[in-house]
Amino acid sequence: MASKFNPPQYLPSTPRTELYFPQNPKAFISPPTTLIPDPKLVINGGSTLSGHVTINGSKNSALPILAATLCCSGFSKLKNVPCLSDTTTMASILESLGARVTSFGGDIVVNTDGIVSLEPDLSDIGKIRGGFFVLGPLLARFGEAIVGLPGGCDIGARPVDLYIHGLRALGATVELRDGKVKAHVSNGKGLTGASFRLGYPSVGATETLMMAACMAEGKTVISNAAQEPEIIDLAGFLTNCGAVVEGAGTDTLYITGRRKLYGSEYSIMPDRIEVGTYMLAAAITRSCISISPVPHSNLTCLVDKLSGAGCKILQLSDDTLELSAVPRTIGDDLRGFNIKTNPFPGFPTDLQQLTMALLSTCNGVSIIEESVFENRMSHVTELQKFGAKIQVCGNRATVYGKGKASPLRGSQVNTTDLRGGMSLVLAGLAAEGITEISGISHIDRGYESLEMKLQGLGANVIRTTTFPV
Repeated sequence: MASKFNPPQYLPSTPRTELYFPQNPKAFISPPTTLIPDPKLVINGGSTLSGHVTINGSKNSALPILAATLCCSGFSKLKNVPCLSDTTTMASILESLGARVTSFGGDIVVNTDGIVSLEPDLSDIGKIRGGFFVLGPLLARFGEAIVGLPGGCDIGARPVDLYIHGLRALGATVELRDGKVKAHVSNGKGLTGASFRLGYPSVGATETLMMAACMAEGKTVISNAAQEPEIIDLAGFLTNCGAVVEGAGTDTLYITGRRKLYGSEYSIMPDRIEVGTYMLAAAITRSCISISPVPHSNLTCLVDKLSGAGCKILQLSDDTLELSAVPRTIGDDLRGFNIKTNPFPGFPTDLQQLTMALLSTCNGVSIIEESVFENRMSHVTELQKFGAKIQVCGNRATVYGKGKASPLRGSQVNTTDLRGGMSLVLAGLAAEGITEISGISHIDRGYESLEMKLQGLGANVIRTTTFPV
């Protein structure tokens, strides 16, 4: 019977190879890779919102007021501080200088009697724009400061020349070197009051110079100052601490310096940008919600635009607003409108990107002009993934409303800045199907408990965390 198996083949012998064992095995072992979680928001869009949303304290007020505690000796207690990554970073900046910062829910207590450094941690300064605010208080109180150039969202150039020119007008020697602003007062007496005009009504420059002038000898007059409500809030805190600030909310500030300021208790104003965000959320989902607390007269531009588009806006009480975008008749829908961003009291640049998301769902053609920042259109390519019809030319966008076309569709998108990211959330709420938004750490910089608030209004949204493969 024939064999079913082939006979084995014999390979020719080869020289034996010695195994190599390195003397330092650790040099050949790659270090473990740290996996950084990638949090995402997943939205099942198309739900109608309803109910009430409570607004947190203003991020844009909290950051300069936290910096202003450096002007004061002793303890300052700040109430209604939003729990955000930006405010946490600002607290770390204060701690890197030697301040003691304690958090109790929405309250933060800062003790600045133990300042040991006049140069804040560079890594934290690079995370947020607001970290640069410490320059003015440190220079005014201690006569010296070294502060790295600020970080924050990449929405365009935000030069510090206005800060530098203003501090020089107050008698400081200031130079920009090695990515840091180095300032000191060489007369041995501290800053001296002066009159000067800002080349542009910059909010950050106005706040920084206002804090510095509060401890300068004599009187300071700042012309062409920013008029934002957050300026008024900062002036309120400084006044509580013993400063003399007049004209806050107008284009001219009159400040009488004081040799010493003392810590005080102060409550941060409600966040007008968060108010506007939820107004736009109700509008884009054609819903009806109530919002409080709402700062009076701080969003007149947005209220006027939304009312003209067809939204019904009611003042239910002193601090409660109701917005309804529910169609009143079959076939009725919101109409598009034009906006141009400007410093307060103009249309706020922080709501431009969110408004663009809304306009992509309205009838007609809308024009958006961004006059504050030159790079605040990077979100457009992501909105287009939803099916939004938007054309950009420089800082001008033309938004072609839905008309008879299909509505927005869910998509996978990525955010690279705070307000642009929130515009994608609004689009996801209105879109049909599932939307997945990555890069939401940017959104966490400005919105506390975002998904929980949206869930409370009836939105189908969850936060997930994945790890890179």
